[in-house]
Amino acid sequence: MSARPPRILAIAGSDSSGGAGIQADIKTITMLGGYAMTAITAITAQNTRGVRAVEALSPDLIAAQMDACMEDIGVDAVKIGMLGSADIAEVVADRLEDLPCPIVFDPVMIATSGSVLADAATIEVFEWLMDLATLTTPNVPELEALGGAGKMAERSIAYLAKGGDADGPMVEDRLVRPSREDRVWSEARIVTKHTHGTGCTLSSAIATHLARGLTLEDAVAKSRQFVRAALMSAPGLGFGNGPLGHQAVR
Repeated sequence: MSARPPRILAIAGSDSSGGAGIQADIKTITMLGGYAMTAITAITAQNTRGVRAVEALSPDLIAAQMDACMEDIGVDAVKIGMLGSADIAEVVADRLEDLPCPIVFDPVMIATSGSVLADAATIEVFEWLMDLATLTTPNVPELEALGGAGKMAERSIAYLAKGGDADGPMVEDRLVRPSREDRVWSEARIVTKHTHGTGCTLSSAIATHLARGLTLEDAVAKSRQFVRAALMSAPGLGFGNGPLGHQAVR
């Protein structure tokens, strides 16, 4: 019998076009040798050009999905993405309150296409999730919406400030941890419009590597390289912000 793969529970919305959300999570976890489970929070009708419709599932159904996975298969790490409402965010946080495994929280607020995916009430509950998370992974506008670096420092949490949305030829990602020196990665920007699902992919990869027992710094480093390889392997699908090439990464 082969060694048991790390069991990753992805809690996020479904992307009908397959580039982001639960679909990107499953592809990433699978390509990195993990076993992917899901608790779907919302169904979206979207493609590379934008989100056309969103329908959140009931908090009870989302809790039931989580319970079904945790009680039977078990969980070695959790990735949280799009939540859809404050009630959903609260039930997810409640279910994860005492779960003894790494939790990676991607505070999804705006899709790559610019569509808003979290309202003000939902963002307020993010503070509870950030307190529970091993790592929170905001991009530039998400970090600003969460109060900026100063506010995050007051919370004494670990977070990865992603720089892909900033301007310039270099992309800088900064890992900030309480009472630790920041770890900064700076690499040349990969110039492409096919960036749909980069945040989902990165957070799922980090969760998978943490489940394998890697340190936070090593998990982030390996996950960044996975995302960069997937960007380089993008299949060029769609007329807007196309998906990454998860399946081409080896």
